[in-house]
Amino acid sequence: MNLIKTSIALAVLAAPIALTPNYAMAETAQNTLKLEDVFTLEYTSGLDITHDGNTVYFVRNFMDIQNDKKRGNIWKVDNNKVMTPVTNGLHADYSPTLSPDESKLAYISTASGSAQIHIKWLDSGQTGQMTHLTGAPSNLSWSPDGKMLAFSQFVKGKPKSPVSLSGKPEGAKWADSAIFIDDLFYRADGAGYLPAGNSQIFVLSAEGGTPRQLTQGEFDHGGNISWSSDSKSIVFSANRHKDSDLELTDDNLYKIDVATGNMLALTDRLGPDNSPSISPDGKLIAYLGYDEKYSNYENTQLYVMDVNGGVSRSLTSQFDRSVGSIKWASDSKGLYMSYDDKGETYVAYQPLQGERKIVADKVGGLAFGRPYSGGEFDVAKNGTVAFTYSNPQRPADIAIQKGDKPNILTQLNEDALAHKDIATIKPLNLKSSYDDLPIQAWVAYPPGFEQGKKQGKRYPLILEIHGGPVANYGPHFSTEIQLMAAKGYVVVYANPRGSDSYGKEFAQTIDKNYPSQDYDDLMSTVDAVIAQGAIDESNLFVTGGSGGGTLTAWIVGHTERFAAAVVAKPVINWYSFVLTSDFYPFFYKNWFGKKPWEAQDLYMKHSPISYVGNVTTPTMLLTGESDHRTPISETEQYYQALKLQGVETAMVRIPGASHGIYARPSNLMSKVGYILWWFDEHRSDGESSNNK
Repeated sequence: MNLIKTSIALAVLAAPIALTPNYAMAETAQNTLKLEDVFTLEYTSGLDITHDGNTVYFVRNFMDIQNDKKRGNIWKVDNNKVMTPVTNGLHADYSPTLSPDESKLAYISTASGSAQIHIKWLDSGQTGQMTHLTGAPSNLSWSPDGKMLAFSQFVKGKPKSPVSLSGKPEGAKWADSAIFIDDLFYRADGAGYLPAGNSQIFVLSAEGGTPRQLTQGEFDHGGNISWSSDSKSIVFSANRHKDSDLELTDDNLYKIDVATGNMLALTDRLGPDNSPSISPDGKLIAYLGYDEKYSNYENTQLYVMDVNGGVSRSLTSQFDRSVGSIKWASDSKGLYMSYDDKGETYVAYQPLQGERKIVADKVGGLAFGRPYSGGEFDVAKNGTVAFTYSNPQRPADIAIQKGDKPNILTQLNEDALAHKDIATIKPLNLKSSYDDLPIQAWVAYPPGFEQGKKQGKRYPLILEIHGGPVANYGPHFSTEIQLMAAKGYVVVYANPRGSDSYGKEFAQTIDKNYPSQDYDDLMSTVDAVIAQGAIDESNLFVTGGSGGGTLTAWIVGHTERFAAAVVAKPVINWYSFVLTSDFYPFFYKNWFGKKPWEAQDLYMKHSPISYVGNVTTPTMLLTGESDHRTPISETEQYYQALKLQGVETAMVRIPGASHGIYARPSNLMSKVGYILWWFDEHRSDGESSNNK
């Protein structure tokens, strides 16, 4: 599930299957996407555009089939679409950051075996490793005079061990020492059980040497690091409150003197203040935040204030959308900002005084696995916008725009996808049967659909549900959706109430009320696709991950219309979830308002486990064994409950996988492979693999 703060061989309890193109129905076309094609795909990220707007440095992400990992190296592309490698591609290289005079490029590389800061002198092509850190650096930021780099790094603390054992004979083999934990926040999805220590900010000479730690204390410091125009101080965000673990969203802005380490608090309110950015003229600080009201969602607003703090004002108080990321215009008269609107991401220019205007659309393509919105952008001094370009049939490419039309500079996936028959994505607008609330959806039609429809063919349908639950899908490339469509399924995905990008009221409809009428929205979505014709109503299937997994479990407890379901990484029991998930202080405060034992009826009313007695739908569960966001104990509860009910079920456990299952490409293959196998096994139209 997505939060405002982020955390730092397949074992199966089901019949084994082969993850090859033979596992499912006959392909609808010879050149459809296959599971193994996951390793051929690439996407862009990490943009940095030159001052003149002519060249974009970026990370070219690819899939390493030998090591089953996502990798990336740095390239550049100019406005004539000429691409040139900047790093050799033998290691993971990322976070390209141009020096103010554009003579050097700082970046992070694993060339030495661990993540370290490197600098490339662009005129000579010489490269130097600048650090020998014990932890991975992040948030690289050049000082305006080009003499220093600031960055953040985790600094280990001393493990707590109040008890020590004595009397161990030399050479004796005793059990590992006990691990003592007394921290409120002690584990995080994707990071596991957290070592003692905190993230601190450092500065490093651009000529190398020993980094100097600026911040101190048992607090995490970092996020976006912004330098003052005179290169003498740094502004950053941190949660330095004594109850920081209970108030996970309560970041404030601080200014620290680089020479003395003296620190000044610039904001002090309950709620997140982060992403600070000092204007080029050095007079103002822009930042993002909102007042914490312990709801499931608030719009993130864009604020500005004097560089030394004081009264701030919101530039977007009347804008009913959340601001994503920001970048000052070179004249300091306004800011560029990204935001999601109705499932799509835009970049707009927001002046300090006056109305905003859109300067780029079709931003996105980074989600890769599922069709989530969101993307990256950067802005040149002349106002040229560089961004990750979203195409429903391609992962993210690089585009630039100054004027009405974008200039798409890269086509990274033409070698992998141009010869493939790819699903067509079309929008679908409908109204919920519950209250006529407008709902937006998209339908992926499999290759050959129009011809098959003319011939009277009926297609199976998959409803795929996004997580969050406050998140949004849109017309973006999705490997999972494309793989499903490649096997002949019509796939529909929607933004039911509770999704963001439709305004605060729409998102807050499920506040203390999830799942609820979002079920009606999703059923109305299925009905709207069926009304178009060509859908086999006896072969309807449903799946979703995280919040979508929760809704899938809710659906099979409330209807029998689906032939089969796959519940991925779900919440099944809100009571146990809040007491086992990593961000439990946030979940109970913002999603329920009371602790589980203070509101048992509310917790259980919205828990799918409460309706397991109604389930007859064959239901498979799939979760990573190292998931600390929706722990696998949630999956195990539902699996065992379904077994007791005599419902056909299976459990797929992904070893070593956290909540982001698709972090390893083969895990994405496994996830989609098992989903399609389960649906194929329960098709009633005679086309399943068992009937071949």
